[in-house]
Amino acid sequence: MSFLSLKNLRFGFLGIQLGIDLGTSNTPVFLRGAGIIFSEPSYVAMNQNTRKVIAVGEKAKQMHGRTPPHITVIRPLRDGVIANFEVAYEMLRFLVNKAVPNHYFSSLNIVLGVPSDCTPVERRAVEEAAHHAGGKNIVLAAQPFLAAIGAGMPVREAVGSMMVDIGGGTTEIAILSLGGIVSSQSLRVAGDKMDESIVNYLKKTYNLIIGERTAETIKIQLGSVFTPEEKKTLEVRGRDVFSGLPRSQTITSGDIREALLEPCSRIVEGVKSTLEHSPPELVSDIMEHGIVMAGGGAMISGFPVMVQETTKIPCRLAEDPINCVALGAGRLFEDLHFLKEVAGRGSTYWEHPVEVA
Repeated sequence: MSFLSLKNLRFGFLGIQLGIDLGTSNTPVFLRGAGIIFSEPSYVAMNQNTRKVIAVGEKAKQMHGRTPPHITVIRPLRDGVIANFEVAYEMLRFLVNKAVPNHYFSSLNIVLGVPSDCTPVERRAVEEAAHHAGGKNIVLAAQPFLAAIGAGMPVREAVGSMMVDIGGGTTEIAILSLGGIVSSQSLRVAGDKMDESIVNYLKKTYNLIIGERTAETIKIQLGSVFTPEEKKTLEVRGRDVFSGLPRSQTITSGDIREALLEPCSRIVEGVKSTLEHSPPELVSDIMEHGIVMAGGGAMISGFPVMVQETTKIPCRLAEDPINCVALGAGRLFEDLHFLKEVAGRGSTYWEHPVEVA
């Protein structure tokens, strides 16, 4: 694999440095020197007649479910990978221009987080989208690897660390040591599946049809994986299955706990499976230092406790769970030797590749 020599790498990375977590639900952006500068929902609104983008990010998300036939709100990423290249490019271009409006006059260097089981074709699609958005030097790295760096875990030491990153489309589970991933598992069960479970539960239990955005709001406000001492309630508006007319329904935190039990249990089983297939020395380290959880899905009340009780290993939530991947991507720029090592592991785009001597 061709990539820049350390000398050229150091020169090339004197320009603008962005760390991006290309997420299914949200895309946080890190700018070196400023930290996390914003996080936009991964939505794009497009006029189907003119094929022009009319809104990206939060504005597009607000349109979701409220558009006329000629306007479509698209989520360009599904299960953590690009499902619509054209729309993904437009979203990345918007994010890059928002982060650095005058980047065309500077060298733009990007580290992007992708799922750990991303195929070469999927990696190339991400690279091309980032390149068309203005990136000159692009490095792709596994999301749980970057999340572990962002959470401050000792990934470069000869000690086992375990990261569980629950995003919108995928849950990335990885055991890391000596600067790499020893074993990992990528599950297509994450925040979107939780929302889907809530939609199905309310339809089955209360004959009430709700949308994705309403389900997400319910998950945030009532979501938990244990029976709380104080029962919370929420009035939800939707459409009746039989009459087709709008109505409201009061639901409880117990309802949502039951709805979330199946997807959350599948994630816990994935954690157990990854531990079972890992070297015993690393599992011993993890038992001592614990499991770290990141991502929006990990913020479900009681989720770390559920993992801890099932695995009998201490488990905690990362300090900034939503932005861990973007923080890790940004922090890679602080150690160019480590960045060079990561860049040499797989498919990486350089505008002017140079063979390493």
